[in-house]
Amino acid sequence: MSRVYNFSAGPAVLPEEVLKEAAAEMLDYKGTGMSVMEMSHRSKAFQQIIDEAEADLRELMGIPDNYKVLFLQGGASLQFAMIPMNFMKHGTADYIVTGQWAKKAYQEACKYGRANKIASSEDRTFSYIPDCSDLPVSDDADYVYICENNTIYGTKYHKLPDTKGKPLIADVSSCFLSEPVDVEKYAMIYGGVQKNIGPAGVVIAIIREDMIPEEVDETVPTMMQYKIHADAGSLYNTPPCYGIYICGKVFKWLKSMGGLAEMKRRNEEKAAILYDFLDESRLFKGTVEKKDRSLMNVPFVTGDEELDAKFVKEATAAGLVNLKGHRTVGGMRASIYNAMPREGVEALVAFMKKFEAENA
Repeated sequence: MSRVYNFSAGPAVLPEEVLKEAAAEMLDYKGTGMSVMEMSHRSKAFQQIIDEAEADLRELMGIPDNYKVLFLQGGASLQFAMIPMNFMKHGTADYIVTGQWAKKAYQEACKYGRANKIASSEDRTFSYIPDCSDLPVSDDADYVYICENNTIYGTKYHKLPDTKGKPLIADVSSCFLSEPVDVEKYAMIYGGVQKNIGPAGVVIAIIREDMIPEEVDETVPTMMQYKIHADAGSLYNTPPCYGIYICGKVFKWLKSMGGLAEMKRRNEEKAAILYDFLDESRLFKGTVEKKDRSLMNVPFVTGDEELDAKFVKEATAAGLVNLKGHRTVGGMRASIYNAMPREGVEALVAFMKKFEAENA
């Protein structure tokens, strides 16, 4: 069977070049006589893999020297707890809730201190980003937290909130490396890699050094302390070695493609193909306010649940897979991450036009 166009929100499509390289190295990585899957994380070969991955990521994002890059486990969901455990030094934090993942992060923070919901878009099913130009930021807030791109609802902050001098922490799981980023605007920027970078099992956290506490409450588990991982160079325990290896290959692929400015250009081009069709379609419509649309996740509906189900079924048969929307919102969602080729989006739009002609 030939490869399908995979519109999954995560785990998601990876660059074919990366998969072919990994396949070629599966039995013998660079003359070691073994796979990276079998390799000790204490070996010279793996140390080189993780060092190169970090160096390439620093180059791609322009990460300043006073930021630590950590390769961790537990996905973004574990960070929802680690962040308040490590950074709620005075017991207060502010959260902007623009989707299910920000809401879960907020709920988790409530367990560890006073979490304030200072803005939300839940009133209209998270279909927009609230105005964040003059927020009621708490005087004693240790940080302000956002989820920058909302995978389920297809919204994106195109302008960061004014945090009134408080440290900004952002979950960028579904827009990681999709465009250039000014890392210095954040105290911490992190994300699970399984959407736009690599296989499930790795989370990358980029944290300004002065944020990382020397000591935390004695009840915080050792594995949940950022300082432990930072001091050990992400090798305190056995890391997700193979996942980090694939991430490293994706970083090299991104560099070979022209870096993040070129990825943004490509992503804007791909998204425009789909959004332009949705804006003129008689059958399909997008669910997000235009000014807040994501380049990565595009939710849409017909307005009829049975027709939505028919569309997903027929699209799957046509090799356009994983288009069913998240269970909380229904409809359809096309995730068009960096590795989704333009041809995939064009094939989707061509199929949507055909479906509309047959069903409108």
